[in-house]
Amino acid sequence: MSCLKCLKYTMCMVNFIFFICGAAVFGIGIYLMTSSTRFSSILPSLQAMNIANTLFIIGIIITCVSFLGFLGALKENRCLLISFFILLFILMLAELATACILLMYESEIEKFLDNDLKIGLKNSKDKRINGTETDDWDTVQITFQCCGIYNSTDWSNNVPKSCNVPGNGTQKYWPQGCFKKLQATFEENLLNAGIGVIVVCIIEVLGMCFSMTLFCHISRSGLGYK
Repeated sequence: MSCLKCLKYTMCMVNFIFFICGAAVFGIGIYLMTSSTRFSSILPSLQAMNIANTLFIIGIIITCVSFLGFLGALKENRCLLISFFILLFILMLAELATACILLMYESEIEKFLDNDLKIGLKNSKDKRINGTETDDWDTVQITFQCCGIYNSTDWSNNVPKSCNVPGNGTQKYWPQGCFKKLQATFEENLLNAGIGVIVVCIIEVLGMCFSMTLFCHISRSGLGYK
């Protein structure tokens, strides 16, 4: 009995933490809705996909699922526990399917990003001609010390100041393009992202095991549906 109580309160604590995380994601989504979309001038598709709405929906899903798990464990309610188990299982399948799709279509995603960067660069060049001096391209070029998509020639004769190499008299512009820099940054963090996905899946499997253990205990104790 003491082990089951420990399991019950552990499940409550973990779901409460996930509820807070879901609320944070929900808040970030609202913040992005009320402010300008970052880097939409670099990747125009980000604006079309509407990242703010995506984070908003993900935050709602996380908070709802974690609330079901917390309340189901606290009240020892079979309906809530089985609902939590099913939703968690669906979420895990969706995450694994998304990871498999990203791995299968990696080359297509690179082509899509390359084309999207070209569109974003063209839009930025048009705005600069019309009087806009800086945008998100400048932020990326200064941060990653890159210029254009492949090199400075992508800007034609209107190379921005963010491409300049500071304090270098022999080389005027950063030699490497932002596409390779962003790709290298993504590959460097790919291992961390993979570890994060594995950890989340392990937590979800443990959550399903905990909820099913409590569910079976309630069924054996004859408490029925509350």
